[in-house]
Order: sequence, then structure tokens, then C-alpha cells
Amino acid sequence: MASWCKRCGQQVLRNLPFTIVRITEGEMRSYYDFLKKCIKLECMARKDEIMQQEIRPLVAVDIIEQLHRQFAILSGGRGKDGAPIITFPEYAGFSDIPDEDFLNVVTYLTSIPSLEAASIGFIIVIDRRRDKWSAVKASLTRIAAAFPGNLQLVFVLRPSRFIHRTIADIGIKLYRDDFKMKVPIIMLNSVSDLHGYIDKSQLTRELGGTLEYGHSQWIHHRTTAMPGIDNLTYHVMAEWSKTRDELKLAVKQGATLLTCIREPVTRSSASKLSPDELENVATVERLLAQLDETEKAFDQFWSKHHLKLEQCLQLRHFEHDFREVKLELDNLMDAQAGFTDIGDSVTRVEHLLKERKQLEEKGQEPLEKAQSLALHGDQLIQNNHYAVDSIRPKCVELRRICDDFTNETKKKYDILGKSLELHKQLDKVSKSSCRKALVMLNEKIMG
Repeated sequence: MASWCKRCGQQVLRNLPFTIVRITEGEMRSYYDFLKKCIKLECMARKDEIMQQEIRPLVAVDIIEQLHRQFAILSGGRGKDGAPIITFPEYAGFSDIPDEDFLNVVTYLTSIPSLEAASIGFIIVIDRRRDKWSAVKASLTRIAAAFPGNLQLVFVLRPSRFIHRTIADIGIKLYRDDFKMKVPIIMLNSVSDLHGYIDKSQLTRELGGTLEYGHSQWIHHRTTAMPGIDNLTYHVMAEWSKTRDELKLAVKQGATLLTCIREPVTRSSASKLSPDELENVATVERLLAQLDETEKAFDQFWSKHHLKLEQCLQLRHFEHDFREVKLELDNLMDAQAGFTDIGDSVTRVEHLLKERKQLEEKGQEPLEKAQSLALHGDQLIQNNHYAVDSIRPKCVELRRICDDFTNETKKKYDILGKSLELHKQLDKVSKSSCRKALVMLNEKIMG
């Protein structure tokens, strides 16, 4: 049996395998918004999954913890033909570095120079002057097996102790083929020998050169190359918060929609959901389950990266404050070093003591800042900050400078105090001698 639609004139068959479900406009809009948010979140999740799977270039912030260990550095020095120099400084735990960490660091360092410079080939300088032959062997083996760039030359500063140097000489002859390096390995006795191959201006101070290099500052530049990193970090956190809010809103809308669909059954136990309504319930429940999984995945991802973002921000602020406080302390120590005069009279010494007191009062603020920053560094260390190896030496340096200033101040006060006492005694002796001379002169005149 069929009927005709009065509006469109089309034939409508009866007893079709569907039922008519009446829903309000508000329910339709809620369902539409809910589906739209589900689709958006699913796309975001898929995009994030794809991005995680894609191979992308390493960036400094991804391996900042490994970089802070400073077992390999790219100081900016170049060979005579423009070849970039990578230095492996003395590092006690070199053999204990995980293979993944080692590969990440050298891969990142070799990606920094231009393609033109990298095509020339890298020069490797391995400093093992305070180590043993076993450390030299381990370094060469690891570099030969995992170095990702083109090599041009490998220089090794052999152990300085006679017995270890002798063993190294024998070992390099016996194991040279085992290293499987297609480039020369040049063993050197001292940095002076190295200067015959590489100009001093291209080597850091540790290698007897004049090239200025600060590892913490280098990392700071590599991790904060774009302006407004603080704002960027806060923006990332804000976007994450916004995404979490959207997730919660979608879940809330889905729950509301589910309640609306089930409302007839809730009002009357005699009511039953139609097949379409049951299908809608199943669809919404499935979408809610997907949202729950997405929310858990997002939370897991964020918990892993949120801490790294926060610690990166903490390190940036700590290093910025350290540079400012260190500059104030250096100026204070320079001013103190200028106090070499011990005075040539009571008046002069008293004036010097007054200036000394003024400098001490002037130094209270930077000293308090330094102590406060050192305590803040201790808190970061106690909270297992990833850059402990960078933070701890700075805290030690701040406290050392404070102690040096305090001890030197006490020493200066002691010297000036003794100088004042000496000049007072000299003045007394001088006055007494003058009186005696006047008495003797008067006696001669009267006599």
C-alpha cells in the first residue's frame, strides 16, 4: 500500500524498515554540535598520531638534557678548509652514555652547519688527556660506529700519564683496523701539537685556543632562537587548556544528548526505544567512549611534555637571573680588588675605612640576590630538574663569590685596622718626640 506526499508529490511506500522519530530543534542542534566536536577531536588525534610517526629533524629542546651533559660540543671553530670542528671534551661517564642519547646529540650537532660546510667533512677532536687508553678506544669505537656525518680527520689528545700514553700508542697500532674509519686518526701529545693542524682562533680555551665558547649560553641560544619563547610556552599551555575544555564540553553535550534520547523510557517504563533510537544511543555511547580514550591519550601526552615545558621555562629564567646577578657580583669584586691602599696617615686610613663600609653596604643587595638565587637553584635540583648538571655549578659559583667577598672584606678590615693603630702610635711617638725636642731646645736657650 502506498500514499502520496502532498508536499513533493512523490510516492511514499508504507511499512518501510524505519520509524519516524520526533526530536526537537534544540536536540538536533546539540547532536550536530556534538558530532562536529567529535569529528574535530578525532582529526586532531589522527593529526597528532601522524606527526608523532613522521620522521622530523631534531631540535635542541627535544634533547636539552643530553646536550647539557656536554660530552660533545660544536663550538663554531673551523679547520683551514672550513671543515666544522666537533669536540669531545673530557667526560668521565662517556662509556655509560646510552646509544640513543649519543646518536641524538651527534646527529643534532652535524645538522647545524650548512650543507656546504658539512660536505667538506667534520674534524673530530677527542680530548682524553686525563683518561686511559680504554677511554680512547671506547670513544673511537663509538664514533666510528654511530657518527652520522662525513669525517675528514680525527685528532686524539692521548693520555698525559706516561704509562697510559705508552699503552695508547701500542693500542692504536693494534686496533686501528678495528675502528673501521676511512679517515686518518692522528694521535697528539699536547694541545701545542694540535695547534700545528688547527689555528688557535678556532679552538676553545680548554684546547689552548682563543675562541670564546660558553656551553650554557650556546644551549640557551639554540633553545630560544625565536623571540617571545615565554609567550610561546604560555600560548601552548593555553591552547592545551582550551582543547581540554572542548573535550569536557563535548562529553557533557554527549551525555545530555543521551539523556534526551532515553527520556521517553525514563518517564514511562512502558515505553520502548525504536530501532533508530537504539542505534542513536549506540552511536552516542561509541562516540563518548572514543572521547574518553582521546581524553586519556591527551592527558598522557600532556603529562609527559608539560613538565619538560615548565622545566625549560624555569631553566631559562634561572640562567637569565644568573647572568644578571653574576654581572653585579663581578662588578662588586672588581671594586673590591681596587682597594689596595692601606693609608699613610690616620686621616687617610679613616677615609679608607669609610669607603670600605660604603662598598660593603652597596654589596648587600647583590649578595642577597645571589644567595636567594642559589637557594632557588637548590630547589630546582631537589625537584629533579633535567638540567641539574648545569644548575649545580652555578649555585656553587654564586656561593663561592659571596664567600670570597665576605672573607676579603674581613681581611681588608683587619689590614686597615692594623694600619690605623700603627699610624696612631706613630703620631703619639711623633708628638712625644716633638715635645722632648722643644724641652731640650728651651733648656739650651735658657742655659
